[in-house]
Amino acid sequence: MDQQRLDQVMDALRTVEDPELHKDLVTLNMARDIEIDGGNVSLTVVLTTPACPLRDEIDRRVRVGLQQLDWVESVHINMTAEVRQGPMMGEAAPIPGIKNAVAVASGKGGVGKTTTTVNLGVALARQGASVGILDADVYGPNIPIMLGADGAPMTMAGKIAPIEAHGIKLMSLGFMLEEGAPVIWRGPMIGGAIGQLLNDVDWGELDYLLIDMPPGTGDASLSLAQLVPVAGTLIVSTPQAVALQDVLRSISMWEKLGVPVLGLVENMSYFVNPADGSRLEIFGHGGAREAAEKVGIEFLGEISLDQAIRIGGDSGTPVATDESNPQAAAYAEIAGRMAAAISIKNEERAEPLPML
Repeated sequence: MDQQRLDQVMDALRTVEDPELHKDLVTLNMARDIEIDGGNVSLTVVLTTPACPLRDEIDRRVRVGLQQLDWVESVHINMTAEVRQGPMMGEAAPIPGIKNAVAVASGKGGVGKTTTTVNLGVALARQGASVGILDADVYGPNIPIMLGADGAPMTMAGKIAPIEAHGIKLMSLGFMLEEGAPVIWRGPMIGGAIGQLLNDVDWGELDYLLIDMPPGTGDASLSLAQLVPVAGTLIVSTPQAVALQDVLRSISMWEKLGVPVLGLVENMSYFVNPADGSRLEIFGHGGAREAAEKVGIEFLGEISLDQAIRIGGDSGTPVATDESNPQAAAYAEIAGRMAAAISIKNEERAEPLPML
């Protein structure tokens, strides 16, 4: 390979900035396997998540940067992804194989937090990420129903094997309870249960473990922050003022626990009347965006009040599995923004990467 031309390509790539991480591709070690054949340049761009929402923009920037070289005739880019391990923060021990643990929380119940968790997990998996979901909402472990998963988890070599559904590894207290049985536990028992579900399960290699938290600001959140390094928290709310007051309390709690808030999702944001296509804002609209702006966190997107979402949850086939449904696209967009927010937080806290 012509060393002079390789040096020129590297210099050109140093001018190409990742639009979210705001560093150049060489510094981020995202440009790899560069080959030059005459005027033809090929390379692999390693994204920080397969759900990258700005994939096309990065592709465009690379082409523009390389085509500034007068000898370049064509550019071939292979896009792949490598989710990076979140930095180890605090005294909590990491769970082997899990790169990023993400809490999905809400200030109060009834806002669709679990539905959001399930559909975001499916969206990430369909975009190529390895995903697990831990149902830590011990008082209402509904994720097995929403993912159509049943059966009793098996134990192998002292570890519990998670149930798999829709490309997601899943563990829930719901697998171990009789139907309709209540969970009457005090705080320490909740922490113990979450610890077992985290550490006694053979999760394998996961890019993201989504943890569906109980609503509110109780013992489970404190236990989680002490048990595992959490990459960040996604908070779900509906638009009305009473829900948003609880959101602000939830954000404050996670910040005090030293867990970054990745962003806010507005669920049940509006309803489209199937009779005439008119839009009805049943619970108001835009309150979550205003709350996000008020406290300086990212607004990740809005999900409408849609019958297909409810049907998907009840049937065990989440709406995010149906690419023809507009709601699947909405969840995919939010999943991409959440994954990007994780990459940004990880980069802010990371040690410099070694050059390969």
